Amino acid sequence: MKRRILILFLYTTGFCNFAQAQLDSIQKLDEVFLSDSKLVKYTSGIKVETLNDSIIDRNQVSLTGLLAFNSNLYFKENGFGMVSSPSFRGTNASQTAVVWNGININSQLNGQTDFNTINTTNFDAIEIRSGGGSVQYGSGAIGGSIHLNNHLKFNSHFDTNVRLAYGSFNTKMTNISSSYGNSKFTANIGVAYVDSDNDYKYLGTGSVNENGAFNNLNLNLNLGYFISETDVLKLYHQNYNGERQFSGTLVAPSNSKFEDENYRTMLEWTRISGTITSKLKAVHLKERFKFFENKDNAFFSFGEVNTFLLNHNFNYRVSDKLQFRSILEYSNFDGDGSSFGDPKRNAFSATVLMNHKPTTAFEYNINLRQDVTSDFENPFLFSVDGIFKASQVYSILFNASKNFRIPTFNDLYWQPGGNLDLNPEASYQFDLGHNLNFKHINLKLNTYYIKTKDLIQWRPDNTGVWQPINVAESQSYGAELEAHSKIKLKHNQFDFSGHYSYTVSENLETNKQLIYVPFHKGNVSVAYQHESFSMFYQHQFTGEVFIIGDDLEGFNVANIGFGYLLNKAGKVRYDINFRIHNLYNKNYQNVALRPMPNRNYQILTTLKF
Repeated sequence: MKRRILILFLYTTGFCNFAQAQLDSIQKLDEVFLSDSKLVKYTSGIKVETLNDSIIDRNQVSLTGLLAFNSNLYFKENGFGMVSSPSFRGTNASQTAVVWNGININSQLNGQTDFNTINTTNFDAIEIRSGGGSVQYGSGAIGGSIHLNNHLKFNSHFDTNVRLAYGSFNTKMTNISSSYGNSKFTANIGVAYVDSDNDYKYLGTGSVNENGAFNNLNLNLNLGYFISETDVLKLYHQNYNGERQFSGTLVAPSNSKFEDENYRTMLEWTRISGTITSKLKAVHLKERFKFFENKDNAFFSFGEVNTFLLNHNFNYRVSDKLQFRSILEYSNFDGDGSSFGDPKRNAFSATVLMNHKPTTAFEYNINLRQDVTSDFENPFLFSVDGIFKASQVYSILFNASKNFRIPTFNDLYWQPGGNLDLNPEASYQFDLGHNLNFKHINLKLNTYYIKTKDLIQWRPDNTGVWQPINVAESQSYGAELEAHSKIKLKHNQFDFSGHYSYTVSENLETNKQLIYVPFHKGNVSVAYQHESFSMFYQHQFTGEVFIIGDDLEGFNVANIGFGYLLNKAGKVRYDINFRIHNLYNKNYQNVALRPMPNRNYQILTTLKF
């Protein structure tokens, strides 16, 4: 099988070498500046929201802090800085894919990404793709996907940013990023470090968060080099090293500690020759953890997985109205852990995408995918999406898809509790969207329905041991409203964004709402700038959620910030900002018995040269 896969890669890669045509400058921009070009070209009927650098700068540096106030996602946090998992359209954390420069990086151990381990300062753009995406991004992309992209800019520039911050609970943050480039070579590097005692008060009690200290170091390095007029080599590398003391609850103290590391490296060769684009990616992903039940002794449990991945994209643009893309991917997973042994897995997938624009008002995509996995039979996947521009201001979007999630190493092999008889989850979904684009405001309304069978849930058995099982079908349906506005009046600029979601997510076996899925969630963000002065206000509302045997009260929480540009002339620019988080000192919890911080403060400065 491996020999056949290699032949397919070599054949498809070699075919593009025969294309003889002039370099298309527009396609070059799409392919070289944006690593994940599928997100642009083959998702015309999908709701995609882009968070640019100004939005990223106004928010906390964790991906949780950014998305909680700027998207429809709901987050469960085991205390500030602790494990954070999202609920996207009523699905669970392992049904939300995180995609780094086009590659799905969800853990092979638990099937999800901890959003508090992703530092947002070293990414150029973050996209939120709503709805099923397993055809393009693989296992887990059921509720939606989050895309972390680094842009490589082949123009003459040399820019450096230094960001320093200090805040409550002895929280320190340093971020240094630099970018250099010309028409042939470009490089950018970013280093981010966060350290906090995290000993905030538990409002309404005399206690504090005694075991919550954490620190982490993030490194990003990205290089690009034109080896010819049609060929470019790109290298992306990221690593995360973190140490967290795991906070206890209001009723149970903790003395545990968790150390984790993530390494991601991707080498990509892109060839653009006329109507043909070829991308060959070689990827290595490594995740590793150590868990200390008692941080004061040397005993720990551990686990790690090495992933080696080979991916080839071949895009053929028949005309301005029609194009096709094939994606071949081979993955090898090699695990080792004290609680799950040394599991291994091999997987191969073949995907075909088509984009067709029959008229200027109508565009659609048809996508097909088949996976072959060494330890499971995988379903045949499909997706169809499109957009109809009814007028200059009104567009209708639709998409339908079949998606899946394969059981993880923990699901299968964790001892005690692993279940080798699990089936992959299969999910069907439909989404209908309405977009209104006026001069100063953009409105989006989406309604959706998701039905999942063989949902994997961990439940206690008759002996009290937790074990994953395939439960009865579940369904999620609801509506999402999104609004954006930008108005400039002479020297005054106003930016507004808002999100609201109504979500029903229920187990069809019990007809009850799934735990930790709020019926109602919303947020608004307002930013104002006048010459050198700026400010913003953020507000988040989360309705009550169902938990086992009870309900968890809903809450309102807000942040506010003020900034002043001290020097906007010359080569060096620097500003100072002051921010207040949890402005109204609200006592709230995302997870039962795990309070979030009281009102706290941060001062930061940014130098650009």
